[in-house]
Amino acid sequence: MSENSERSGTFRRHFHNWVSWAGAVLAASAIFAFLFLLAIDLTAGERNAYVGILAYLVAPGFFVLGLVLMGLGALLHKRAERRRGRREHHVFTIDLARPRDRRVLAFFALGSVGFLFLTALGSYETYHYMETVEFCGQRCHVPMEPQFVAAQHTAHAKVLCVECHVGPGATAYMKTKLNGVKQLYHAVKGDFDRPIFVSEANPRPAQQICTQCHWPEKFVGTVERTYHHFLSDETNTPFTVRLLLNVGGGDPTHGPVGGIHWHMNIANKVEYIASDEHLTKIPWVRVTNAQGLTTEYRSPEFKDDPARHKIRTMDCMDCHSRPAHKVQSPNDAVDIAMANGRIDRTIPNAKAKLVEALTQPYGTKPEALQAIATSLGQAYPDPAQANPLIQQAQAIYRRNFFPEMKMDWRTHPDQISHKDWDGCFRCHDGKHKTTDGQKTIAASDCRSCHIILAQGSGDQLKQLNADGHAFIHVDSEFSDFSCAECHTGGVQK
Repeated sequence: MSENSERSGTFRRHFHNWVSWAGAVLAASAIFAFLFLLAIDLTAGERNAYVGILAYLVAPGFFVLGLVLMGLGALLHKRAERRRGRREHHVFTIDLARPRDRRVLAFFALGSVGFLFLTALGSYETYHYMETVEFCGQRCHVPMEPQFVAAQHTAHAKVLCVECHVGPGATAYMKTKLNGVKQLYHAVKGDFDRPIFVSEANPRPAQQICTQCHWPEKFVGTVERTYHHFLSDETNTPFTVRLLLNVGGGDPTHGPVGGIHWHMNIANKVEYIASDEHLTKIPWVRVTNAQGLTTEYRSPEFKDDPARHKIRTMDCMDCHSRPAHKVQSPNDAVDIAMANGRIDRTIPNAKAKLVEALTQPYGTKPEALQAIATSLGQAYPDPAQANPLIQQAQAIYRRNFFPEMKMDWRTHPDQISHKDWDGCFRCHDGKHKTTDGQKTIAASDCRSCHIILAQGSGDQLKQLNADGHAFIHVDSEFSDFSCAECHTGGVQK
């Protein structure tokens, strides 16, 4: 026998042990899991980006672990030879005539088959579990707790995270896989951003996400809404606004083009430049009508060349900026709880005291819950009043405040209206004009987008007016333009 053959045989004999064999089974199972997941991924009707973590991170990890076990078994075998001071030239054999070998072989074979079965079953179940909302919000994506909690209280609560955050197509699929591995790395290190904002790396246009379920061409017309508010006075005076929202539509083939959905970029195209990353300041707007005529509007302070800036095309999320992860402001949350009867509105100053307790700066959630209980307990010595208020205030805090992630209602602007954020008034402020000053983006009055049918409380709500009431701000006609200057979602300025 040649020297090379002898060395090769000497090398191979170190792997003839149960530890190395177990490592070989683990490595083979990892290869099997990888191929199994790849087959599922290629044949599944809907793609799951998290399968990339299983197929390209977890399965290779077990494969490497199997190789390590094989090497460990060989190393232990080699050391055992050295301790005995001799080289063993026997060949690792299994003699089926020996009962012990039969039992060991049967156990090993059954164990290997069982392990492969569990690998397939575990891979399949994990594949489906990793696309659930629970996994996204509570297991892997712990930093996403605010988004997960907020999503449970929106109209999209039954929509899976992956249906919006992972898109079709190979390019988006691979980008999501790579981005998921990067996010896992930062989650393990704990060096992720606090708070977390939407990244420009998202490969999916917002319009594409929304139109999976929503039909932009739909003519909505007018929609009735009733908003219940309570004043921050001693009697928690109710103030209700009942109105018709002029949603309209943007497709001339389905209805007249007009209303809020005029901006849908169907009959008209709206483009803009934002001067901040949260899109709260819009100094430049360009509108292209159905005939291709283009009109540019600028705010007085914008003197720059638009070509030097990123020009965005308006889409659904420029107004519906928090469609699936809406965090309620303290004022709105307390108003809703009062309107639904969860907070007794006959308790003096209940609205003001709850909002004040909710809006104090707290470092952690446990600290906040304790401080809320203390402050309300001091404000209302009678436990019959204090305990229900404390319970509701703490529930509101858990649902809308996340101090560890530095997130609350102020973190992500909600531009759907114009009460707590400028919303519509980012453009409709009466200051955006053409270069020649001949045209202005209208500073919409209260009747442009909604008609107030009734407002106030008691008998005032019975005074319906189909032509619309002038908006009354509690006890005087509204004159100041920007609601958000005073309405900040917390204690009013």
